[in-house]
Amino acid sequence: MEYTQIIVEMIGHVGLIKLNYPPVNAYSRTLSDELTACLDLFSETDAIRSVVLTGEGKIFCAGADLKGRSAVIKGPGDLTAHLRRSRECFHAIRECAKPVIAAINGPALGAGLVLAASADILIASEKAVLGLPEIDVGLMGGAKHASRLFGHSMLRQMALTGYRVKADELLRLGVVNQVVPPEDLLSAALALAGTIADKSPLAVCLAKQTLNAIEDMTLRDGYRYEQDMTAAISKTEDAKEAQRAFLEKRPPVFQGR
Repeated sequence: MEYTQIIVEMIGHVGLIKLNYPPVNAYSRTLSDELTACLDLFSETDAIRSVVLTGEGKIFCAGADLKGRSAVIKGPGDLTAHLRRSRECFHAIRECAKPVIAAINGPALGAGLVLAASADILIASEKAVLGLPEIDVGLMGGAKHASRLFGHSMLRQMALTGYRVKADELLRLGVVNQVVPPEDLLSAALALAGTIADKSPLAVCLAKQTLNAIEDMTLRDGYRYEQDMTAAISKTEDAKEAQRAFLEKRPPVFQGR
């Protein structure tokens, strides 16, 4: 597929996606469609074992493409279809079979925050900012995804005032795992993605699937699910190789089966 608003690269076993819709990487219909298609492709590409999602330039994603909204929503049914496409794009990140690292290089606002919140691991540049500016433009949306990152009081301050949370506060709140200088962000994200890619691809995919599944389960049901998945993964050749390598004190060689 030829992409016009994202840049896609493969670096080793890591799939790199850069949002690329100047000047602010606004969340447009084209960007949404291309990102969904790319993530679906990555899910079914064995050579890709982890994913990094970032923005080209100084902004991760400044939110909904308000200028292009009139071209997408022209008549009855268009808004419903637009909202459905957006939901599916965000879920394409969460449901991607491969772990997705959001490397937040600058402001991630509204839909941009939702993109980041849908990822598995977040790291940030010192220039990163997360916010929900919908209150100022006559819209709503993103608060439910943001609730995965922020506590009750902060979330409501963001949604009701448009307050933007800067990188140092994101780190203090535990929203992101690392804050690094802008020039080091991509290398830090790729290093983390490479660490994941070195693990058994079967184990990683099953681990992400399990983490998604247990997120809203009770403690008893969630742990039982994990135990069932442990039993399933233990029967694979990769699991046996991991155990042999541990006993033999050598790096494992995984075959993905």
